[in-house]
Amino acid sequence: MTASAQPNPPGALASLARALRSWRTASVALLSFSSGMPLGLVWYAIPDWMRSIDVDIRIVGLFTLAQAPWAFKVVWSPLMDRYVPPFWGRRRGWMAVTQVALAAFTMLLAGVGRHPEAIWVVGALALAVALASASQDIAIDAYAVEVLRDDEQGAAVGARIALYRGALVVAGGAAITAAGRLGWPTVNLILGLLYLPMLLITWRAPEPEERVVAPASLRDAVWHPFLGFLARHRALEILAFVLLYKLSDQLTQALTRPFLIDMGYNADHRGIALATVGLFATLIGALVGGWVTTLIGLGHSLWVFGLLQIFSNLGYYVVSLAGGPVLPLMYGATSFELFTSGLGTGAFSVLLLRMTQKRFSATQYALFSSLFALPRLLAGPIAGVSVDAMGWSTFFLSTLVMGIPGLVMLARFVPLGVREPVFTVEEAAPRPPLGTAQIALRGALGGLVVGAAGFLLDAALFAVKTMRETKGAFDFWAAVWRLAHPASITDWLELVGVSAFAVISGLFVAALTAARRGAGRNFAAGPGMAGD
Repeated sequence: MTASAQPNPPGALASLARALRSWRTASVALLSFSSGMPLGLVWYAIPDWMRSIDVDIRIVGLFTLAQAPWAFKVVWSPLMDRYVPPFWGRRRGWMAVTQVALAAFTMLLAGVGRHPEAIWVVGALALAVALASASQDIAIDAYAVEVLRDDEQGAAVGARIALYRGALVVAGGAAITAAGRLGWPTVNLILGLLYLPMLLITWRAPEPEERVVAPASLRDAVWHPFLGFLARHRALEILAFVLLYKLSDQLTQALTRPFLIDMGYNADHRGIALATVGLFATLIGALVGGWVTTLIGLGHSLWVFGLLQIFSNLGYYVVSLAGGPVLPLMYGATSFELFTSGLGTGAFSVLLLRMTQKRFSATQYALFSSLFALPRLLAGPIAGVSVDAMGWSTFFLSTLVMGIPGLVMLARFVPLGVREPVFTVEEAAPRPPLGTAQIALRGALGGLVVGAAGFLLDAALFAVKTMRETKGAFDFWAAVWRLAHPASITDWLELVGVSAFAVISGLFVAALTAARRGAGRNFAAGPGMAGD
Protein backbone atom coordinates (compact mmCIF):
# COMPACT_ATOMS: atom_id res chain seq x y z
CA MET A 1 0.00 0.00 0.00
CA THR A 2 1.32 3.44 -0.90
CA ALA A 3 0.03 6.94 -0.46
CA SER A 4 -1.54 8.94 -3.22
CA ALA A 5 -1.13 12.67 -2.67
CA GLN A 6 -4.29 13.64 -4.46
CA PRO A 7 -6.37 16.75 -3.72
CA ASN A 8 -9.43 16.52 -1.56
CA PRO A 9 -12.35 15.38 -3.69
CA PRO A 10 -15.18 17.89 -3.98
CA GLY A 11 -18.48 17.37 -2.23
CA ALA A 12 -17.40 15.58 0.93
CA LEU A 13 -20.56 16.65 2.77
CA ALA A 14 -22.67 15.61 -0.20
CA SER A 15 -20.92 12.21 -0.23
CA LEU A 16 -21.71 11.74 3.45
CA ALA A 17 -25.35 12.71 2.89
CA ARG A 18 -25.64 10.21 0.03
CA ALA A 19 -24.02 7.51 2.16
CA LEU A 20 -26.52 8.08 4.97
CA ARG A 21 -29.41 7.74 2.51
CA SER A 22 -28.04 4.62 0.83
CA TRP A 23 -29.88 1.30 1.21
CA ARG A 24 -26.47 -0.39 1.04
CA THR A 25 -25.32 1.53 4.12
CA ALA A 26 -28.61 0.90 5.92
CA SER A 27 -28.55 -2.83 5.15
CA VAL A 28 -25.00 -3.29 6.46
CA ALA A 29 -25.79 -1.29 9.60
CA LEU A 30 -29.08 -3.04 10.38
CA LEU A 31 -27.55 -6.48 9.88
CA SER A 32 -25.05 -5.64 12.61
CA PHE A 33 -27.90 -5.78 15.12
CA SER A 34 -28.31 -9.44 14.17
CA SER A 35 -24.57 -9.86 14.71
CA GLY A 36 -24.56 -8.38 18.22
CA MET A 37 -27.57 -10.25 19.67
CA PRO A 38 -26.05 -13.74 19.97
CA LEU A 39 -22.89 -12.31 21.51
CA GLY A 40 -24.92 -10.64 24.27
CA LEU A 41 -26.84 -13.88 24.80
CA VAL A 42 -23.76 -16.12 25.12
CA TRP A 43 -21.45 -13.70 26.95
CA TYR A 44 -23.88 -12.18 29.45
CA ALA A 45 -27.39 -13.59 29.48
CA ILE A 46 -26.81 -17.36 29.57
CA PRO A 47 -24.25 -17.29 32.46
CA ASP A 48 -26.62 -15.02 34.42
CA TRP A 49 -29.54 -17.32 33.64
CA MET A 50 -27.68 -20.46 34.70
CA ARG A 51 -26.56 -18.94 37.99
CA SER A 52 -30.08 -17.66 38.73
CA ILE A 53 -31.40 -21.25 38.65
CA ASP A 54 -28.61 -22.36 41.04
CA VAL A 55 -26.32 -24.11 38.55
CA ASP A 56 -22.93 -24.85 40.11
CA ILE A 57 -20.55 -21.93 39.55
CA ARG A 58 -17.92 -24.30 38.11
CA ILE A 59 -20.35 -25.37 35.41
CA VAL A 60 -21.30 -21.75 34.76
CA GLY A 61 -17.60 -21.07 34.24
CA LEU A 62 -17.46 -23.81 31.62
CA PHE A 63 -20.25 -22.06 29.70
CA THR A 64 -17.82 -19.26 28.90
CA LEU A 65 -16.00 -21.71 26.61
CA ALA A 66 -18.88 -21.27 24.19
CA GLN A 67 -17.19 -17.99 23.20
CA ALA A 68 -14.43 -19.94 21.42
CA PRO A 69 -15.98 -19.87 17.88
CA TRP A 70 -15.54 -16.09 17.66
CA ALA A 71 -11.80 -16.53 18.24
CA PHE A 72 -11.40 -19.33 15.69
CA LYS A 73 -13.76 -18.22 12.90
CA VAL A 74 -10.86 -17.67 10.49
CA VAL A 75 -10.43 -21.49 10.45
CA TRP A 76 -13.66 -22.15 8.49
CA SER A 77 -13.99 -18.80 6.72
CA PRO A 78 -12.43 -20.23 3.49
CA LEU A 79 -15.43 -22.57 3.23
CA MET A 80 -17.70 -19.53 3.04
CA ASP A 81 -15.51 -17.98 0.33
CA ARG A 82 -15.47 -21.18 -1.71
CA TYR A 83 -19.07 -22.46 -1.51
CA VAL A 84 -22.11 -20.46 -2.56
CA PRO A 85 -25.63 -21.28 -1.26
CA PRO A 86 -28.18 -21.93 -4.04
CA PHE A 87 -30.27 -18.88 -3.13
CA TRP A 88 -29.88 -15.14 -2.42
CA GLY A 89 -26.30 -14.87 -3.62
CA ARG A 90 -22.84 -15.55 -2.27
CA ARG A 91 -23.06 -13.55 0.98
CA ARG A 92 -26.78 -13.04 1.59
CA GLY A 93 -27.33 -16.78 1.21
CA TRP A 94 -24.92 -17.55 4.04
CA MET A 95 -26.46 -14.79 6.16
CA ALA A 96 -29.91 -16.32 5.67
CA VAL A 97 -28.68 -19.83 6.61
CA THR A 98 -27.03 -18.60 9.80
CA GLN A 99 -30.00 -16.40 10.80
CA VAL A 100 -32.42 -19.32 10.45
CA ALA A 101 -30.04 -21.41 12.57
CA LEU A 102 -29.77 -18.65 15.20
CA ALA A 103 -33.55 -18.32 15.40
CA ALA A 104 -33.99 -22.08 15.78
CA PHE A 105 -31.24 -22.57 18.40
CA THR A 106 -32.37 -19.57 20.47
CA MET A 107 -36.00 -20.71 20.51
CA LEU A 108 -34.88 -24.24 21.45
CA LEU A 109 -33.29 -22.70 24.55
CA ALA A 110 -36.78 -21.67 25.63
CA GLY A 111 -37.78 -25.30 26.09
CA VAL A 112 -34.91 -26.60 28.22
CA GLY A 113 -33.90 -23.87 30.65
CA ARG A 114 -36.06 -24.93 33.59
CA HIS A 115 -34.92 -28.54 33.58
CA PRO A 116 -31.81 -29.13 35.74
CA GLU A 117 -31.12 -32.37 33.91
CA ALA A 118 -30.88 -30.44 30.62
CA ILE A 119 -28.05 -28.10 31.64
CA TRP A 120 -25.62 -29.71 29.22
CA VAL A 121 -28.20 -29.38 26.48
CA VAL A 122 -28.22 -25.64 27.24
CA GLY A 123 -24.43 -25.69 26.96
CA ALA A 124 -24.57 -27.46 23.61
CA LEU A 125 -27.16 -24.97 22.32
CA ALA A 126 -25.04 -22.05 23.54
CA LEU A 127 -22.11 -23.44 21.56
CA ALA A 128 -24.36 -23.92 18.52
CA VAL A 129 -25.53 -20.29 18.82
CA ALA A 130 -21.90 -19.15 18.99
CA LEU A 131 -20.92 -21.21 15.91
CA ALA A 132 -23.85 -19.86 13.91
CA SER A 133 -23.14 -16.33 15.11
CA ALA A 134 -19.43 -16.44 14.23
CA SER A 135 -20.38 -17.75 10.78
CA GLN A 136 -22.92 -14.96 10.40
CA ASP A 137 -20.21 -12.44 11.33
CA ILE A 138 -17.99 -13.83 8.57
CA ALA A 139 -20.80 -13.43 6.02
CA ILE A 140 -21.85 -9.93 7.15
CA ASP A 141 -18.26 -8.63 7.21
CA ALA A 142 -17.63 -10.06 3.75
CA TYR A 143 -20.89 -8.54 2.50
CA ALA A 144 -19.86 -5.11 3.83
CA VAL A 145 -16.54 -5.36 1.97
CA GLU A 146 -18.26 -6.25 -1.30
CA VAL A 147 -21.37 -4.04 -1.28
CA LEU A 148 -20.19 -0.69 0.13
CA ARG A 149 -18.73 2.04 -2.04
CA ASP A 150 -15.70 3.88 -0.67
CA ASP A 151 -17.70 7.01 0.23
CA GLU A 152 -20.24 4.88 2.15
CA GLN A 153 -17.79 2.95 4.33
CA GLY A 154 -17.28 5.60 7.01
CA ALA A 155 -20.98 6.18 7.66
CA ALA A 156 -21.68 2.44 7.56
CA VAL A 157 -18.90 1.63 10.05
CA GLY A 158 -20.15 4.16 12.60
CA ALA A 159 -23.73 2.91 12.36
CA ARG A 160 -22.58 -0.73 12.46
CA ILE A 161 -20.73 -0.28 15.74
CA ALA A 162 -23.63 1.62 17.31
CA LEU A 163 -26.26 -1.00 16.37
CA TYR A 164 -23.93 -3.85 17.30
CA ARG A 165 -23.48 -2.41 20.79
CA GLY A 166 -27.21 -1.76 21.00
CA ALA A 167 -27.88 -5.43 20.27
CA LEU A 168 -25.43 -6.41 23.02
CA VAL A 169 -27.45 -4.31 25.46
CA VAL A 170 -30.74 -5.84 24.30
CA ALA A 171 -29.63 -9.48 24.38
CA GLY A 172 -27.43 -9.02 27.45
CA GLY A 173 -28.65 -6.40 29.91
CA ALA A 174 -32.27 -5.91 28.79
CA ALA A 175 -32.85 -9.66 28.46
CA ILE A 176 -31.63 -10.24 32.03
CA THR A 177 -34.00 -7.55 33.32
CA ALA A 178 -36.95 -8.87 31.32
CA ALA A 179 -36.30 -12.44 32.47
CA GLY A 180 -36.95 -11.36 36.06
CA ARG A 181 -40.52 -10.53 35.06
CA LEU A 182 -41.31 -12.84 32.14
CA GLY A 183 -39.02 -15.82 32.77
CA TRP A 184 -36.18 -17.05 30.56
CA PRO A 185 -38.29 -19.31 28.29
CA THR A 186 -40.37 -16.31 27.17
CA VAL A 187 -37.31 -14.08 26.79
CA ASN A 188 -35.49 -16.68 24.67
CA LEU A 189 -38.56 -17.07 22.48
CA ILE A 190 -38.68 -13.29 21.93
CA LEU A 191 -34.96 -13.15 21.14
CA GLY A 192 -35.38 -15.97 18.63
CA LEU A 193 -38.26 -14.18 16.92
CA LEU A 194 -36.12 -11.04 16.54
CA TYR A 195 -34.11 -12.84 13.86
CA LEU A 196 -37.16 -12.93 11.57
CA PRO A 197 -37.04 -9.20 10.70
CA MET A 198 -33.28 -9.62 10.28
CA LEU A 199 -34.00 -12.34 7.73
CA LEU A 200 -36.32 -9.94 5.91
CA ILE A 201 -33.54 -7.33 5.76
CA THR A 202 -31.19 -9.96 4.35
CA TRP A 203 -33.75 -10.84 1.68
CA ARG A 204 -34.20 -7.21 0.62
CA ALA A 205 -30.54 -6.19 0.94
CA PRO A 206 -28.94 -5.23 -2.39
CA GLU A 207 -26.46 -7.44 -4.17
CA PRO A 208 -22.95 -6.00 -4.74
CA GLU A 209 -22.63 -3.94 -7.90
CA GLU A 210 -19.56 -5.90 -8.97
CA ARG A 211 -19.98 -9.63 -9.48
CA VAL A 212 -17.16 -11.47 -7.70
CA VAL A 213 -16.22 -14.99 -8.75
CA ALA A 214 -15.70 -17.48 -5.92
CA PRO A 215 -12.38 -19.36 -5.69
CA ALA A 216 -12.29 -22.37 -7.99
CA SER A 217 -11.34 -24.84 -5.25
CA LEU A 218 -11.04 -25.09 -1.49
CA ARG A 219 -7.26 -25.05 -1.86
CA ASP A 220 -7.50 -21.71 -3.67
CA ALA A 221 -9.86 -20.38 -0.98
CA VAL A 222 -7.26 -21.17 1.72
CA TRP A 223 -4.05 -20.29 -0.15
CA HIS A 224 -4.90 -17.34 -2.38
CA PRO A 225 -6.14 -14.90 0.35
CA PHE A 226 -2.71 -15.06 1.99
CA LEU A 227 -0.88 -14.86 -1.33
CA GLY A 228 -3.02 -12.01 -2.63
CA PHE A 229 -2.36 -9.80 0.39
CA LEU A 230 1.33 -10.58 0.82
CA ALA A 231 2.05 -9.74 -2.82
CA ARG A 232 1.20 -6.11 -2.03
CA HIS A 233 3.88 -3.52 -1.47
CA ARG A 234 4.92 -3.29 2.21
CA ALA A 235 2.43 -5.98 3.26
CA LEU A 236 4.39 -6.88 6.40
CA GLU A 237 4.51 -3.25 7.47
CA ILE A 238 0.75 -3.00 7.02
CA LEU A 239 0.26 -6.06 9.24
CA ALA A 240 2.58 -4.56 11.86
CA PHE A 241 0.44 -1.43 11.78
CA VAL A 242 -2.72 -3.51 12.29
CA LEU A 243 -1.15 -5.01 15.41
CA LEU A 244 0.26 -1.77 16.83
CA TYR A 245 -2.20 1.03 15.99
CA LYS A 246 -4.44 0.57 19.03
CA LEU A 247 -1.91 -1.08 21.36
CA SER A 248 -1.66 1.98 23.66
CA ASP A 249 -5.46 2.15 23.82
CA GLN A 250 -5.79 -1.56 24.57
CA LEU A 251 -3.16 -1.50 27.33
CA THR A 252 -5.04 1.32 29.04
CA GLN A 253 -8.45 -0.33 28.82
CA ALA A 254 -7.21 -3.76 29.96
CA LEU A 255 -7.10 -2.72 33.65
CA THR A 256 -9.47 0.24 33.84
CA ARG A 257 -11.76 -1.41 36.40
CA PRO A 258 -8.96 -2.49 38.80
CA PHE A 259 -7.47 1.00 38.44
CA LEU A 260 -10.70 2.70 39.50
CA ILE A 261 -11.04 0.29 42.43
CA ASP A 262 -7.51 1.11 43.59
CA MET A 263 -8.32 4.84 43.31
CA GLY A 264 -11.25 4.40 45.73
CA TYR A 265 -14.25 4.61 43.39
CA ASN A 266 -17.19 2.45 44.46
CA ALA A 267 -19.25 0.09 42.32
CA ASP A 268 -21.87 2.73 41.47
CA HIS A 269 -19.23 5.18 40.29
CA ARG A 270 -17.50 2.53 38.18
CA GLY A 271 -20.76 1.32 36.70
CA ILE A 272 -21.84 4.81 35.66
CA ALA A 273 -18.41 5.61 34.23
CA LEU A 274 -17.89 2.43 32.21
CA ALA A 275 -21.31 0.91 31.55
CA THR A 276 -23.39 4.07 31.05
CA VAL A 277 -21.38 7.19 30.28
CA GLY A 278 -18.58 5.11 28.76
CA LEU A 279 -20.96 3.16 26.54
CA PHE A 280 -22.47 6.32 25.09
CA ALA A 281 -19.01 7.88 24.67
CA THR A 282 -17.83 4.84 22.71
CA LEU A 283 -20.93 4.78 20.51
CA ILE A 284 -20.76 8.50 19.77
CA GLY A 285 -17.03 8.20 19.08
CA ALA A 286 -17.57 5.38 16.60
CA LEU A 287 -20.37 7.26 14.82
CA VAL A 288 -18.38 10.48 14.64
CA GLY A 289 -15.22 8.60 13.64
CA GLY A 290 -16.95 6.91 10.72
CA TRP A 291 -18.60 10.11 9.49
CA VAL A 292 -15.46 12.25 9.86
CA THR A 293 -13.48 9.63 7.94
CA THR A 294 -15.85 10.21 5.01
CA LEU A 295 -15.47 13.99 5.31
CA ILE A 296 -11.69 14.40 5.75
CA GLY A 297 -10.39 11.14 4.29
CA LEU A 298 -9.03 7.91 5.73
CA GLY A 299 -5.40 9.04 5.85
CA HIS A 300 -6.13 12.23 7.79
CA SER A 301 -8.48 10.36 10.14
CA LEU A 302 -5.95 7.67 11.01
CA TRP A 303 -3.43 10.35 12.02
CA VAL A 304 -5.80 12.61 13.95
CA PHE A 305 -7.60 9.80 15.79
CA GLY A 306 -4.36 7.90 16.40
CA LEU A 307 -2.85 10.89 18.18
CA LEU A 308 -6.02 11.58 20.14
CA GLN A 309 -6.41 8.01 21.42
CA ILE A 310 -2.79 8.02 22.63
CA PHE A 311 -2.92 11.35 24.46
CA SER A 312 -6.33 10.59 25.99
CA ASN A 313 -4.45 8.30 28.40
CA LEU A 314 -3.18 11.43 30.15
CA GLY A 315 -6.63 11.72 31.72
CA TYR A 316 -6.05 8.52 33.70
CA TYR A 317 -2.59 9.78 34.66
CA VAL A 318 -4.19 12.88 36.19
CA VAL A 319 -6.79 10.69 37.98
CA SER A 320 -3.95 8.61 39.47
CA LEU A 321 -2.39 11.79 40.92
CA ALA A 322 -5.61 13.05 42.53
CA GLY A 323 -5.02 11.14 45.77
CA GLY A 324 -8.67 10.09 46.18
CA PRO A 325 -12.03 9.96 44.39
CA VAL A 326 -12.79 13.09 42.34
CA LEU A 327 -15.92 12.21 40.38
CA PRO A 328 -15.93 14.99 37.73
CA LEU A 329 -12.28 14.25 36.94
CA MET A 330 -12.84 10.49 36.70
CA TYR A 331 -16.00 10.79 34.56
CA GLY A 332 -14.24 13.25 32.26
CA ALA A 333 -11.16 11.04 31.88
CA THR A 334 -13.08 7.84 31.15
CA SER A 335 -15.50 9.56 28.77
CA PHE A 336 -12.74 11.22 26.76
CA GLU A 337 -10.62 8.05 26.60
CA LEU A 338 -13.53 5.89 25.44
CA PHE A 339 -14.72 8.58 23.00
CA THR A 340 -11.30 8.76 21.33
CA SER A 341 -11.12 4.96 21.34
CA GLY A 342 -14.39 4.94 19.40
CA LEU A 343 -12.97 7.49 16.96
CA GLY A 344 -9.94 5.31 16.30
CA THR A 345 -12.05 2.18 15.93
CA GLY A 346 -14.27 3.91 13.38
CA ALA A 347 -11.36 4.94 11.12
CA PHE A 348 -9.53 1.65 11.64
CA SER A 349 -12.60 -0.38 10.66
CA VAL A 350 -12.78 1.57 7.38
CA LEU A 351 -9.12 0.65 6.78
CA LEU A 352 -9.91 -3.05 7.28
CA LEU A 353 -12.69 -2.78 4.68
CA ARG A 354 -10.30 -1.12 2.23
CA MET A 355 -7.53 -3.67 2.78
CA THR A 356 -9.76 -6.68 2.12
CA GLN A 357 -10.01 -8.10 -1.39
CA LYS A 358 -13.55 -8.81 -2.48
CA ARG A 359 -12.80 -12.22 -3.97
CA PHE A 360 -11.48 -13.46 -0.61
CA SER A 361 -13.46 -11.12 1.64
CA ALA A 362 -14.58 -13.77 4.14
CA THR A 363 -11.12 -15.18 4.83
CA GLN A 364 -9.10 -11.96 4.65
CA TYR A 365 -11.43 -9.90 6.83
CA ALA A 366 -11.61 -12.70 9.42
CA LEU A 367 -7.80 -12.84 9.41
CA PHE A 368 -7.38 -9.06 9.77
CA SER A 369 -9.96 -8.83 12.56
CA SER A 370 -8.22 -11.70 14.40
CA LEU A 371 -4.88 -9.90 14.14
CA PHE A 372 -6.56 -6.73 15.39
CA ALA A 373 -7.88 -8.63 18.44
CA LEU A 374 -4.53 -10.27 19.27
CA PRO A 375 -3.04 -7.27 21.18
CA ARG A 376 -6.23 -7.08 23.27
CA LEU A 377 -5.62 -10.68 24.36
CA LEU A 378 -2.03 -9.93 25.41
CA ALA A 379 -2.71 -6.49 26.87
CA GLY A 380 -4.07 -7.73 30.21
CA PRO A 381 -1.05 -9.75 31.37
CA ILE A 382 1.40 -7.13 30.03
CA ALA A 383 -0.46 -4.30 31.76
CA GLY A 384 -0.72 -6.25 35.01
CA VAL A 385 3.02 -6.91 35.20
CA SER A 386 3.79 -3.30 34.23
CA VAL A 387 1.52 -1.80 36.90
CA ASP A 388 2.96 -4.15 39.52
CA ALA A 389 6.48 -3.03 38.59
CA MET A 390 6.04 0.74 38.11
CA GLY A 391 2.70 1.83 39.62
CA TRP A 392 -0.35 3.37 37.97
CA SER A 393 0.99 6.87 37.22
CA THR A 394 4.15 5.70 35.48
CA PHE A 395 2.21 2.98 33.68
CA PHE A 396 -0.19 5.47 32.07
CA LEU A 397 2.73 7.65 30.99
CA SER A 398 4.41 4.58 29.47
CA THR A 399 1.31 3.87 27.36
CA LEU A 400 1.99 7.13 25.51
CA VAL A 401 5.34 5.71 24.42
CA MET A 402 3.70 2.41 23.42
CA GLY A 403 1.54 4.32 20.95
CA ILE A 404 4.51 5.64 18.97
CA PRO A 405 5.37 2.41 17.03
CA GLY A 406 1.86 2.35 15.53
CA LEU A 407 2.26 5.91 14.26
CA VAL A 408 5.72 5.09 12.89
CA MET A 409 4.24 2.21 10.87
CA LEU A 410 1.38 4.46 9.76
CA ALA A 411 3.91 6.98 8.40
CA ARG A 412 5.44 4.23 6.25
CA PHE A 413 2.42 4.04 3.96
CA VAL A 414 0.32 7.11 4.84
CA PRO A 415 2.62 10.14 5.20
CA LEU A 416 1.20 13.19 6.95
CA GLY A 417 -0.99 15.27 4.62
CA VAL A 418 -2.17 12.41 2.41
CA ARG A 419 -5.93 12.09 2.29
CA GLU A 420 -6.39 8.51 1.02
CA PRO A 421 -4.02 5.48 1.15
CA VAL A 422 -3.96 3.43 -2.05
CA PHE A 423 -3.07 -0.26 -2.42
CA THR A 424 -0.44 -1.01 -5.05
CA VAL A 425 1.61 -3.95 -6.24
CA GLU A 426 5.18 -3.09 -7.17
CA GLU A 427 7.46 -5.11 -9.36
CA ALA A 428 10.06 -7.02 -7.39
CA ALA A 429 13.54 -7.92 -8.56
CA PRO A 430 13.46 -11.37 -10.16
CA ARG A 431 14.43 -14.16 -7.81
CA PRO A 432 14.89 -17.87 -8.50
CA PRO A 433 11.56 -19.71 -8.37
CA LEU A 434 10.87 -22.34 -5.73
CA GLY A 435 8.98 -25.58 -6.18
CA THR A 436 5.85 -26.48 -4.26
CA ALA A 437 7.76 -28.81 -1.93
CA GLN A 438 10.30 -26.10 -1.04
CA ILE A 439 7.55 -23.58 -0.29
CA ALA A 440 5.67 -26.14 1.81
CA LEU A 441 8.85 -26.99 3.76
CA ARG A 442 9.50 -23.33 4.59
CA GLY A 443 5.88 -22.92 5.63
CA ALA A 444 6.05 -25.99 7.89
CA LEU A 445 9.27 -24.76 9.53
CA GLY A 446 7.77 -21.30 10.00
CA GLY A 447 4.64 -22.78 11.54
CA LEU A 448 6.70 -24.90 13.95
CA VAL A 449 8.78 -21.91 15.06
CA VAL A 450 5.75 -19.69 15.58
CA GLY A 451 3.85 -22.50 17.28
CA ALA A 452 6.72 -23.13 19.69
CA ALA A 453 7.00 -19.40 20.42
CA GLY A 454 3.24 -19.18 21.01
CA PHE A 455 3.37 -22.21 23.31
CA LEU A 456 6.18 -20.70 25.39
CA LEU A 457 4.48 -17.28 25.50
CA ASP A 458 1.24 -18.88 26.69
CA ALA A 459 3.18 -20.74 29.39
CA ALA A 460 4.94 -17.53 30.47
CA LEU A 461 1.65 -15.64 30.73
CA PHE A 462 0.15 -18.46 32.81
CA ALA A 463 3.21 -18.44 35.08
CA VAL A 464 2.87 -14.68 35.58
CA LYS A 465 -0.83 -15.05 36.35
CA THR A 466 -0.12 -17.82 38.89
CA MET A 467 2.65 -15.78 40.50
CA ARG A 468 0.37 -12.76 40.93
CA GLU A 469 -2.52 -14.82 42.32
CA THR A 470 -0.47 -16.90 44.77
CA LYS A 471 2.23 -14.29 45.55
CA GLY A 472 4.73 -17.08 44.95
CA ALA A 473 7.71 -17.54 42.64
CA PHE A 474 7.70 -17.38 38.84
CA ASP A 475 7.62 -21.10 37.90
CA PHE A 476 7.93 -21.18 34.12
CA TRP A 477 8.58 -24.92 33.75
CA ALA A 478 5.54 -25.83 35.84
CA ALA A 479 3.47 -23.73 33.46
CA VAL A 480 5.05 -25.49 30.45
CA TRP A 481 4.22 -28.87 31.98
CA ARG A 482 0.64 -27.82 32.65
CA LEU A 483 0.15 -26.57 29.06
CA ALA A 484 1.75 -29.73 27.60
CA HIS A 485 -0.53 -31.98 29.69
CA PRO A 486 -4.04 -30.52 29.35
CA ALA A 487 -6.41 -31.73 32.06
CA SER A 488 -9.51 -29.64 31.45
CA ILE A 489 -11.56 -28.35 28.54
CA THR A 490 -9.99 -24.92 29.00
CA ASP A 491 -6.49 -26.43 28.80
CA TRP A 492 -7.38 -28.31 25.62
CA LEU A 493 -8.88 -25.17 24.12
CA GLU A 494 -5.65 -23.26 24.78
CA LEU A 495 -3.63 -26.02 23.10
CA VAL A 496 -5.98 -26.05 20.10
CA GLY A 497 -5.67 -22.26 19.89
CA VAL A 498 -1.85 -22.43 19.83
CA SER A 499 -2.01 -25.18 17.18
CA ALA A 500 -4.43 -23.20 15.01
CA PHE A 501 -2.18 -20.14 15.30
CA ALA A 502 0.81 -22.25 14.22
CA VAL A 503 -1.05 -23.59 11.15
CA ILE A 504 -2.17 -20.11 10.09
CA SER A 505 1.37 -18.81 10.62
CA GLY A 506 2.74 -21.63 8.50
CA LEU A 507 0.40 -20.67 5.68
CA PHE A 508 1.50 -17.07 6.14
CA VAL A 509 5.22 -17.95 5.87
CA ALA A 510 4.62 -20.14 2.82
CA ALA A 511 2.55 -17.42 1.12
CA LEU A 512 5.17 -14.78 1.94
CA THR A 513 7.88 -16.99 0.44
CA ALA A 514 5.86 -17.49 -2.73
CA ALA A 515 4.91 -13.79 -2.97
CA ARG A 516 8.57 -12.74 -2.78
CA ARG A 517 9.25 -14.98 -5.77
CA GLY A 518 6.64 -13.13 -7.82
CA ALA A 519 3.60 -15.35 -7.18
CA GLY A 520 0.19 -13.89 -6.42
CA ARG A 521 0.46 -10.63 -8.36
CA ASN A 522 -2.65 -11.43 -10.38
CA PHE A 523 -4.57 -11.93 -7.10
CA ALA A 524 -3.22 -8.77 -5.48
CA ALA A 525 -3.98 -6.44 -8.37
CA GLY A 526 -6.84 -8.20 -10.10
CA PRO A 527 -10.55 -7.38 -10.09
CA GLY A 528 -12.42 -7.56 -6.85
CA MET A 529 -10.01 -5.62 -4.69
CA ALA A 530 -11.62 -3.37 -2.14
CA GLY A 531 -11.06 0.24 -2.96
CA ASP A 532 -10.42 -0.26 -6.70
